[in-house]
Amino acid sequence: MPDFTCVLDKDKIKKQISRTAEIISTDYRGRELVLVGVLKGAFLFLADLARELTLERVKIDFLQASSYGADTVSSENIVLKKDIDIDIRGKDVIVVEDIVDTGLTLSYLIAHLKTFGPSSIKVCAMIDKKERRKAAIHVDYVCCSVEKGFLVGYGLDYAEDFRNLPQIYHMKL
Repeated sequence: MPDFTCVLDKDKIKKQISRTAEIISTDYRGRELVLVGVLKGAFLFLADLARELTLERVKIDFLQASSYGADTVSSENIVLKKDIDIDIRGKDVIVVEDIVDTGLTLSYLIAHLKTFGPSSIKVCAMIDKKERRKAAIHVDYVCCSVEKGFLVGYGLDYAEDFRNLPQIYHMKL
């Protein structure tokens, strides 16, 4: 059985999401915004973030990519499993991620989304973890920065387990 150490509790998660939503709402006031959540990990974060936004026009879509499988390190072999359905041509897009780790998946997804001709693409992440960063990725909106460790909970998984945990934990196997 894995050992869990709490990294971010429910209150800190909620507070950081509210703060981030306020900044995004200010930055995009009067504009239509498309949030593109990266499945499966970002779905909880995206739902909470979207509810905190004070913008009048927000569209939500999802895409799904995989690079981890059942391991704790990226295979660096990125596979697009689900593409967006909304036309983002000429739209402002924020890619919503649970965690930016190596940056390879996010870099791949941003390049993919640019082919649809959005007017802008920014990134919002629940967690920015630079320990294993391999791609030069800028995260525009960060709720929390974490130095290191393999994290689970609040959408983050290990082999599809532990997404349902209400807080974020460092997991030791």
